[in-house]
Amino acid sequence: MKTVLVINPGSTSTKLAESHDGIIVRSETVALSAAAVGRPGQLWEQLQERLSHCRPWIAEHIRLCDGVVSVGGLLRPLPGGTYRVNRKMLADARAGVQGQHASNLGCAMAETIAGEFGCPAFVVDPVSVDEFEPVAYYSGHPKIRRKSLSHAVSIHAAARRAATAVGTLLEESSFVVAHLGGGISVAAVRGGRIIDVNDAASDGPFSPERTGGLPLQEFISLCRSEGMTEAELRSLVMGKGGLVAYLGTNSVVDAESQAMSGDAEARNVLEAMAYQIAKEIGAMSTVLEGKVDAVVITGGVARSALVTSAIGERVRTIGAVLLYPGDDEMTALAQSAFRALEGTETALEY
Repeated sequence: MKTVLVINPGSTSTKLAESHDGIIVRSETVALSAAAVGRPGQLWEQLQERLSHCRPWIAEHIRLCDGVVSVGGLLRPLPGGTYRVNRKMLADARAGVQGQHASNLGCAMAETIAGEFGCPAFVVDPVSVDEFEPVAYYSGHPKIRRKSLSHAVSIHAAARRAATAVGTLLEESSFVVAHLGGGISVAAVRGGRIIDVNDAASDGPFSPERTGGLPLQEFISLCRSEGMTEAELRSLVMGKGGLVAYLGTNSVVDAESQAMSGDAEARNVLEAMAYQIAKEIGAMSTVLEGKVDAVVITGGVARSALVTSAIGERVRTIGAVLLYPGDDEMTALAQSAFRALEGTETALEY
């Protein structure tokens, strides 16, 4: 039996799980202190606090460990897969070569804990997984190149699950996968590869916390008229946009409750978010030339019947709609590390 510790740092907490042969047997979410959450621009100051908060649970439940795995962060562009943590990865995560995000801490946390157990450390499908086809990089101006930044762990896991459900080989499959969380990634996935996806921090649908793509002329005018700093603008579009801006909450559960209680604006906003998600799904179906085995909807927001039914009404002509509510990231991470330890998947070098 192979025991793998899974570590998944998020913006306000760290998820932990113990897995045996790729199956999660127990898990825990360890909250970050409010003081640490409130220190913008000082992500790496959280590292030691996160480790100290996680160690009691690890010490209580895990005696022997064959590997430690975490989600990968904003690293250099690279193909999807399971990667061994090395010095170059740690340096790039700390430097924020494509930006800073809580997931950047994952490789450092995995490396530290793995060192204490004397076992290997891995990351799986970093946010920066880049499997784009050449045409997808064009933005409309040569000074701005489209980037592949997405919820790659969730998207790849959902595609593998969907291939089994529709009875096709992953290598021969064609899906539009929508990960609906605090940020939203809608991807065209062909043969298990993410050949195009919106950058959830910059474009695509608005989400619980993010504006998604904005009308450029009005956005330029807003920036000039209100004299915002760069930090304020980044916060506006990523953290204070979407449902937060419209309804004052990043909780789809709360927004749905308001809508069901007769709040017309809450219903309108949720339906508008679903409308934009459906538009992005339609756009990604054209990337696949209309040859779509299924539309796959996953992530925490997929638990909302109001949102998913509104999406389904608009995209059902594209293909069968498969709902995988919740977050399979922890299981996907555990299974990838198990395959690497067993040798059925080759661990890659960063």
